[in-house]
Amino acid sequence: MRLLGWLPLRFILRKAATSQGFLDPIELLARLRALAQPSEVGEPVELLRAGVVFHARGLINSRVIQHNLDWLWPYWVERQYNPLDISFTPRAFAITHINQTHRNWTAIGRPDLDQYPIIDPRGLLTPLLDGWSLDAWLVGKQGKRLLPSRKKEVEQSYGMDSNVSVETVSFGDGLRLRSRCEVVLRDGQPTCELTLQGAEQDGDAAWLVVSLRPYNPEGISFITSIEMEESGNCWRVNNRDMVRFSDRVERHLLSSYPQGDVFQQLGDKGAGPPLTGKGTEKDTGTGNKTGTGTGDKFGNEESDARQVNCAAGLASAAAMFRLDGQRQLKVSIPLDDGPIRQADNRSWDDERQPACRLECPDSQYQYLYEAAVTSLILHSPGDVYPGPYTYKRFWFRDAAFIIHALLCSGLEDRARRAIDEFFSRQTPLGYFRSQEGEWDSNGEVLWILERYRQLTGLEVPESWYQPIEKGGRWIIRKLTDAAASDPHAGLLPAGFSAEHLGPNDYYFWDDFWAVAGLQAGAALLRERNDELSREFAAAATSLQESIDRSLSGCQARLGRPAMPASPYRRLDAGAVGSIAAGYPLQLMNARDDRLVDCVEYLLQNCFVEGAFFQDMIHSGMNAYLTLQTAQVLLRAGDPRYLELLDSVACLASSTGQWPEAIHPQTRGGCMGDGHHVWAAAEWVLMMRSCFVQEEKDCLVLGAGIPPRWIVSMNDGKRLAFGPTLTRFGALSIRVETDDNNRLQVIWVPRWHAAQPKLRVAIPGYRVTRQEENRAILEPLTTAACDGP
Repeated sequence: MRLLGWLPLRFILRKAATSQGFLDPIELLARLRALAQPSEVGEPVELLRAGVVFHARGLINSRVIQHNLDWLWPYWVERQYNPLDISFTPRAFAITHINQTHRNWTAIGRPDLDQYPIIDPRGLLTPLLDGWSLDAWLVGKQGKRLLPSRKKEVEQSYGMDSNVSVETVSFGDGLRLRSRCEVVLRDGQPTCELTLQGAEQDGDAAWLVVSLRPYNPEGISFITSIEMEESGNCWRVNNRDMVRFSDRVERHLLSSYPQGDVFQQLGDKGAGPPLTGKGTEKDTGTGNKTGTGTGDKFGNEESDARQVNCAAGLASAAAMFRLDGQRQLKVSIPLDDGPIRQADNRSWDDERQPACRLECPDSQYQYLYEAAVTSLILHSPGDVYPGPYTYKRFWFRDAAFIIHALLCSGLEDRARRAIDEFFSRQTPLGYFRSQEGEWDSNGEVLWILERYRQLTGLEVPESWYQPIEKGGRWIIRKLTDAAASDPHAGLLPAGFSAEHLGPNDYYFWDDFWAVAGLQAGAALLRERNDELSREFAAAATSLQESIDRSLSGCQARLGRPAMPASPYRRLDAGAVGSIAAGYPLQLMNARDDRLVDCVEYLLQNCFVEGAFFQDMIHSGMNAYLTLQTAQVLLRAGDPRYLELLDSVACLASSTGQWPEAIHPQTRGGCMGDGHHVWAAAEWVLMMRSCFVQEEKDCLVLGAGIPPRWIVSMNDGKRLAFGPTLTRFGALSIRVETDDNNRLQVIWVPRWHAAQPKLRVAIPGYRVTRQEENRAILEPLTTAACDGP
């Protein structure tokens, strides 16, 4: 972009564009820049690159899908392109066509394997990153067909026993199809395995069909060649990927783009050319191909019974198996050799064993917690990823929250491994860079390093000191002049910040993280370099004073203490970034007027059906930002936190996952990754806060336990959480009842040093006796125990 400052180039670009009737690009860019605060980085190149790739697919989608609606498409297309469906999205002026209504998928895998097959809400399996997919159907006579992507209702669940799996059950017309997807080790090779069980009720001579599809939950994914190997039980896709069947294929269909979807060849009887026997004209009596075929005007080779090539990249195939009442089939896809760590056979049971456990009477909350912990383990093979597909890349912002959840879950070894990946991303000048132009990262890194030290009680590793010093100095150098008269004086410069807050601006989100980072740096260096520690502490105090001064100006301008996103903004949805001062950073008192009023503004103006609705970019309901708001409410003792928790629980998919943003009408994903790990991290941290909250000088126990859970304990249900790490040491807590409606709260600690102050604060109860490791509570009133 700096080249545009060269006058001759500006003239050439302007002349070239306007001479062809296009808008002047120089003037257009100037107008766009005028909508944001001046910044040294207009937009992170990493986001621009990802956006180009994303919309390149959207452009391909627009050229393919709407012109071939007689194909069988994935669930999101079947609904989003249906004018009678609530998901219908008009396309007239959309240059690119994107999944904006059902961005839901669930990842499977193995601990420490950096590969994530994903399954959509109707069982479509995409085994390889951004690749083609496998779908399964049942096809009978007289038009009977069971096509999961066209079913409004199916049953889908997340299995978390000895392995992680997604099971989908669909039924109709006397047909029933069950699929189970998981990743297993076969001879040491990670393999995605699809188990299919088909059944018919009336002896309809139906077929089980496994189809190779040139698309995935984002849209088109090219298949240029498909070949059935001589064994008759293995596809080779794009001359690279293998799909193996446990049984020999009985009938086999192939198609290229000019011929249409292979689905259209099934016919009412579900018949197709046999793999052996007479077959098609190009099939010999032994099933061997007779040649490569003749080309057509599209440059495609005609298909025979074993092979098809498609220049358009839209080849499809169907492998058919007689059902004969019922049948089970296994389909295996070897995954690329990935960086699976340790012994290659580390089990899920091994990985979950040290994790903090929740026991509660609410089966939905319990399920979501276990799914969230599973997601944390799955997406931390080294680096931590905020998603398995769209977001399978690294941000320090997401990493700070995910690692914090790992630590609080007792998975400190996994957290330490992820932290060790940070330092190679630090520039020589001290900037922790995952994306250029985002100024929150240094504060986030220093904060999570200090949280690691606090929660584990371990000494700071020698190798951390230099990055800490460089990281803190970078923040100090980056601050603007505090003596200036501007509203942003003393703050960090304008930047892109947390992406969803709006155009480049002087975001308080960045500044709050910088304060926390400098305070953390001061604590980390206290025993090593007292002089630098005091310098960092003084810089944190000075920056906080600049923030307070700027917020005072905002209060005078807005007429209320609520914190906007920046000194130059009115109150809007971007203000959600400013509540970081309360959660997770605790830079403000729980009942600070600025924090309380900010949350009140958000609740009154930015919530839809109990969930935070982010108008900017996301244009959807955000589970993770709703939970952050709930954390602020809980810390302030506001019972409305529970309404937000219940709303988020209702927004989860049947597999216990949340997309980054949720469509308020379809309740499907509308933005970001369909399996959002930051949301999973926030659910884990929220459940922890219900049982254990950390304040600077004490622990608060039980303040977020819903009263309805206490009532359910009368039926013999257990209520416990732990062991969780805190800055004072590890702690497990359980709650028991007696015949007199009294509660006994018992905690089992492993303190780092002396026992801290403990305050037991279960809603509706008062402490009548507190001892070293337990407290007895009695109800305030009978009604107080009958809450939501």
